[in-house]
Amino acid sequence: MTRVRSRSRAAFFAAALIATPLALSPLMVQPAAAQWIVYDPTNYVQNVLSAARALEQINNQITSLQNEAQMLINQARNLASLPYSSLQQLQQSVQRTQQLLTQAQRIAYDVQQIDQAFSTTYGAASTTASDQGLIDGAKQRWQTTVAGLQDAMRVQAGVVGNIDTNRTQMSALVSSSQGATGALQATQAGNQILALQAQQLADLTAVVAAQGRAQNLESAQRAAAQEQAREQLRRFLAPGTGYQPGNAKMFQN
Repeated sequence: MTRVRSRSRAAFFAAALIATPLALSPLMVQPAAAQWIVYDPTNYVQNVLSAARALEQINNQITSLQNEAQMLINQARNLASLPYSSLQQLQQSVQRTQQLLTQAQRIAYDVQQIDQAFSTTYGAASTTASDQGLIDGAKQRWQTTVAGLQDAMRVQAGVVGNIDTNRTQMSALVSSSQGATGALQATQAGNQILALQAQQLADLTAVVAAQGRAQNLESAQRAAAQEQAREQLRRFLAPGTGYQPGNAKMFQN
């Protein structure tokens, strides 16, 4: 019995193995009904290259826009005006020095006044003027010389007073120049520094003019005094009207 069962089981398994390919064969033989995905390496590479080129173009456009934006920012900085101005302070310094020059006493900085004074007060000593007139003329010239020296010292004092203002303006302008954000601000700061230097040169010119005026008045006074001394000596030595000898009493009785 046992051998019969073993044979029947073996026959059953053999039949099953033979029948299995026949049962599965219809599933494998239906190519028309199935949908297959075809992979093309060449097409894939082209698509990747196209995407890379498109991405590169986008990056170039972004970079170009950034450069244009930076250029506009730089242009705005270059066109920005300097917020600090020293023009008013410089003008006030020049006006103070100019006022001191216009306050010159007696013979001012005027060509007509100078010509008139040198043709009269500082001219040749008059041979017809009285002795008192000669003394008055000498006194007037001395007063004019002293006034010229005073005017020169007043101008010098005014210029020295402008030094502190100039120092403050120079410091502010240098700071503004160093902190300039654009070409226009740097140029304006440089122009204001040049204006400050021009103001300082104007003060120096005023001092030189005032000092020269005082020296010239002193020299003119000496020349006029020499001319007057000659006239007084001529009168002293003139016969008849000059010096007359006489008895002198040294001690009272």
